[in-house]
Amino acid sequence: MIRCADDMHNLARYLIFFQYIGTRYRGATKVPSHQHDRKGVQDHLEDAIRRLRPNNPVSLSVSSRTDSGVHALSNSAHFDLQRMKDKPPFTEDVLVEALNYHLRTEQIRVTHAHRVPDNFHARHRAQSRTYIYRIALGFSKQSLLPLTDCELCWNLSNTELDVEAMREAAAMLIGTHDFSSFRAISTDTPFKSPVKTLDVVDIQPGSSFASAHFHREIPFWELKFQSRSFLYKQVRRMTGALVAVGQRRLSVPQLRDIMEARDSLIYPKCLAAPANGLFLARVDYREEDLLKCSWILLRMFMLILLSTMLMANPLFPNRPVRPILCR
Repeated sequence: MIRCADDMHNLARYLIFFQYIGTRYRGATKVPSHQHDRKGVQDHLEDAIRRLRPNNPVSLSVSSRTDSGVHALSNSAHFDLQRMKDKPPFTEDVLVEALNYHLRTEQIRVTHAHRVPDNFHARHRAQSRTYIYRIALGFSKQSLLPLTDCELCWNLSNTELDVEAMREAAAMLIGTHDFSSFRAISTDTPFKSPVKTLDVVDIQPGSSFASAHFHREIPFWELKFQSRSFLYKQVRRMTGALVAVGQRRLSVPQLRDIMEARDSLIYPKCLAAPANGLFLARVDYREEDLLKCSWILLRMFMLILLSTMLMANPLFPNRPVRPILCR
């Protein structure tokens, strides 16, 4: 891509990381205009960007879709922003502060931002995504949980789970497999390969967000899943199946049969875990990609600075220099 410095000097692409409590939102991505009874997280982020009065149309590209009711400790997205009246691009810190000011009434927070080149894509450059599913034991109703955990975990009336059986079942999921049985049907199902590689499936004790300030101890378990990408509702379906194994409602061989069937219709009805216990914990990028971004931006800055110095040089009064920035 070739652009003149005059067109580029105040146009910036940013990669932002943000978190949200998903209870009140219709998922992470934009909601069609005819369904705006409840917006998606992307709608609110784009509204906040528009409040910065950019000179270009606002379009946010979210790296990871999450369903209605699912939360995020760290999701990511990129967007372009060109300020009006030749103002220089926002610094990362100023951008974060400004966006959070306009998001102050929402349960959405931008945690940090990076300037990136204009060919950087938040979804395509992501190397892995990590999800955490939180389970509280010994609670038959959400209303009995402390406020800090209500709608932020799956409450089970069971006081214990067969965790060793769950770990045996989880080991079957690690690696490259056809996960057709663990994906829900959606409009893009025919166009996406069901073959995914799970790098991590782990089950460890967790804790309540109010562990030091509640009148009783709450047994928590956390299920961790890491992969470059996941199928629609794959994590919730895998979690539901693993919990069923822990409750002895499903055996490890039965779970193996479900996976080997490679058929989403064979997955037992009402077995998928609810949305409220699921958190997108992180989206990872290669360190060299972000370092390369910084180097390219520094090079662009130096070229523009050199151009300005040459144009101001009295030895060249009639020879303005307009450098071409190539990538």
